[in-house]
Amino acid sequence: MSERPYTLLSCCTSLDGYLAGAGQRRLLLSNDADFDRVDEVRAGCDAILVGAATVRKDNPRLLVRTATRRDDRVTRGQAPSPAKVTLTCGAQLDPTARFFTEGETDRYVYCASSAVTQARRSLGPRATVIDGGQPVDLAWMSQDLYGRGIRRLMVEGGGSVHTQFLTAGLADELNLVIAPFFVGDHRGRRFVDDGDFPFHPGRRARLAEVRQIGDVVLLRYALSDRFGAP
Repeated sequence: MSERPYTLLSCCTSLDGYLAGAGQRRLLLSNDADFDRVDEVRAGCDAILVGAATVRKDNPRLLVRTATRRDDRVTRGQAPSPAKVTLTCGAQLDPTARFFTEGETDRYVYCASSAVTQARRSLGPRATVIDGGQPVDLAWMSQDLYGRGIRRLMVEGGGSVHTQFLTAGLADELNLVIAPFFVGDHRGRRFVDDGDFPFHPGRRARLAEVRQIGDVVLLRYALSDRFGAP
């Protein structure tokens, strides 16, 4: 296999496995202590990846929040926050979204071939738009990121992106946080879609750590023999 970044999937779900409810309002699943843990993980990564739907719906900043962690990154010769990465089929991205306007870091948009021209016209100098194939080839994208110096990649969703990385066998670690409540509405967004996953009743993922963080619990799963690599 060609070289690719160590890839860590990170998400928080309800007890019944939902990332989001049925409405447009963002569902806050975690707590302040876990947000700080996620910030620490972000600070140790070279890039953070989310899908275009997450950029549109949640308008995330994807920055390291804590000043001391940003300073530590700068001391190591890095940007204050990891590079930002997204992938899209239709290039329906708002150039004024915080993904593109906030933070001093590189931004990469892996775009389906048919929408590359539109994406470059819309985003201009705000991001590097890369032809990722038709549709975007995640394995090739991972290798391309490695070639751009990304050695540790944090994938923060959403559900379609998690599904693609897991079913393609491109994830080395899963950080799954469980919130202590139910969504109870099938119209909400689940953690993953249907798919042919490498872990199933006949092949279980290895649970490497269980940690209580206030009223939530973190489950760390080893998904490859690269788990825990620095």
